[in-house]
Amino acid sequence: MQAMLLAAGFGTRLRPYTLIRPKPLFPICNTPLLHILLDKLVDAGCDRIVVNCHYLADQIKEAVAGRPEVILQYEEEVLGTGGGLRKALEYFHDGPVLVMNGDIFHDINLKQLLEAHVSASSSVTMALHDYPRFNSVAVRRGWVRNFLTRKEAAQKKDKEEMLLAFTGIHVVNREVIEQIPAQGFFHIIDLYKELARDEKVGFTRTDGSFWKDMGTPQDYLDLHQHLLSARTPSWQVHESAIIGKNVELEDWGVIGSGAVIGEGARLARCVVWDHAEIAAESILTDVICPAELK
Repeated sequence: MQAMLLAAGFGTRLRPYTLIRPKPLFPICNTPLLHILLDKLVDAGCDRIVVNCHYLADQIKEAVAGRPEVILQYEEEVLGTGGGLRKALEYFHDGPVLVMNGDIFHDINLKQLLEAHVSASSSVTMALHDYPRFNSVAVRRGWVRNFLTRKEAAQKKDKEEMLLAFTGIHVVNREVIEQIPAQGFFHIIDLYKELARDEKVGFTRTDGSFWKDMGTPQDYLDLHQHLLSARTPSWQVHESAIIGKNVELEDWGVIGSGAVIGEGARLARCVVWDHAEIAAESILTDVICPAELK
């Protein structure tokens, strides 16, 4: 199987943290999200994975340097979810391509999604779920019918159609990718809107799976709360971190490699990145602590 992982975006809503690190490299419990997603693709049988990059591209390049399954695609300009995929066409054989956003954390069964696509007659199979915050994809009788704005979704009254949310994971046939303009920015949903009119966009529901969009700092912290709250201990501390005397770690949190927590500091619900330094007697709650921002 072959796949594309989209990792070229600016991550504007995660500023100021994305000023120093691209969103796909944000650590999740001390492991960069990019590696977590790549491992999921490999486990699903993908041995050829195109990763595109643009913003802070050198960091993405360094991160994938030791992964032989990855083909790195640098984009001099932002090409969008469709333009980047079209540029990568030369790397793909004739089979379908699994496409995944590089800013989501999930446990969706990718093998089942691939199998559903192969057994269906659709040109595209989207992984959808019921997620009220983002429900805007109109479906009816097994097909995607339309893609709505949030305002349109809020005003929708057609009871024959159900609204679901796009997970950012989809499987697409080569002939669809070939329809994307060969140059410039292109949003893949614009093409899917046209294909939906001809019943070419199918979907698989993934409601029972965990999924989290890492769009804002609060989303990032909420993800860690989900992952850590049920653990014992609920703090994940890297063995190389230096913890001063009388430090108090409350609720849940993460401390990365080489981080230094000064004496008497008190931390609650924090994610401390690698090599960050927390001053003595600091009181921090619900914050992200990267090394470069102090």
